[in-house]
Amino acid sequence: MTRWLVTGATGMLGRDVVTALRQAGEAEVTALGRDALDITDATRVLDAVTGHELVINTAAWTDVDGAETDEAAAFAVNSTGVHHLATACARHRARLLHISTDYVFSGTNAVPWAEGAVPAPVNAYGRTKLAGERALHAVLPDHGYTVRTAWLYGAHGPNFVETVLRLAADREVLEVVRDQTGQPTWSHALATRLVALGRAAAAGTARPGVYHGTATGRTTWYALAREAFTLAGLSPGRIEPVDSDRFPRRAPRPSWSVLGHQGWGRAGMAPLAPWRAMLSHAFAAGVFAFE
Repeated sequence: MTRWLVTGATGMLGRDVVTALRQAGEAEVTALGRDALDITDATRVLDAVTGHELVINTAAWTDVDGAETDEAAAFAVNSTGVHHLATACARHRARLLHISTDYVFSGTNAVPWAEGAVPAPVNAYGRTKLAGERALHAVLPDHGYTVRTAWLYGAHGPNFVETVLRLAADREVLEVVRDQTGQPTWSHALATRLVALGRAAAAGTARPGVYHGTATGRTTWYALAREAFTLAGLSPGRIEPVDSDRFPRRAPRPSWSVLGHQGWGRAGMAPLAPWRAMLSHAFAAGVFAFE
C-alpha cells in the first residue's frame, strides 16, 4: 500500500488533497500542517518524509504583497523548504509533487503559457516560487513533479469567489477588475487530479516535469464575479468593471495568467474541466453556502 505525506495539510488545497486521498481509498496518509511540520527545518523534513513513497507539497508562503517587503522569508518557505523536501525525497527514493504558480510568468503574452515557456516573474513571490521549482528539479530530476496552478477557490480558505459573495450582503455594487485574465480553478478538482498524478507517477506512466493544474478556458475577474453572482441567484448587473489601477497593490500582478495543458497528454490524462463547468460543480457541491 502506498504511503502518502501531505505538507501544508491545513490550508485550502491541502485539506482538499487529504479528502481526495481518502475518497480514493488511500488509507496510509500522513497529513501535516505548518504547526506539525515547518518545511524550512531540514531535520524535521527528513524525519517526516521517512517511510513515505509519495509527497504532495502544498505548503507555501502565499502572501504575495508581503513577499515584496520580506522576500527572504518567502524564499525560505517557497525555495529552501522545497529544497529540503526534494533532498529528503531523494534520500528515501520518494516522489515529490510540488505546487507552484502562474506567477512564474511575466503575464505579457497573447497565447497560453506552455509548460516549457521561459519564466520571467514580475514580483518577489513569483521569484521565490520559480526558485523552488528549480531546486526541486535540480535535486530530484527523476522523481520531481511541479504542478502550477492559479486563481484557486474552495471551501477551506479565503478566495475571490467567497469574498465577492460575502461582500454582496453589504454592498449593492461591487467594482471588479477586468484587465487580468486567468483560469479560476476549484481546489477540490485540483486535489483529485494531484492524487491521480501521484498514482500515475508511482505506476511509471507519468513522467517527471512540469504540469499545469488549472481549469481550461479563460476569463477575467470581472466575468468570474458575474458568473458567481448568477450561480448564487444574484443579479450580475451589480458587478461593475474597472481597471486594475483602481486597486493599486504593492506587488504587480501578471495580466495574462492563462496556462496551456499539453503536459497532461504525456501522462495519458485529459486537461481539467472548463472553468464555468468547474465553478458550477463547486456551487452544486455546496462550497459557497451563504445564509
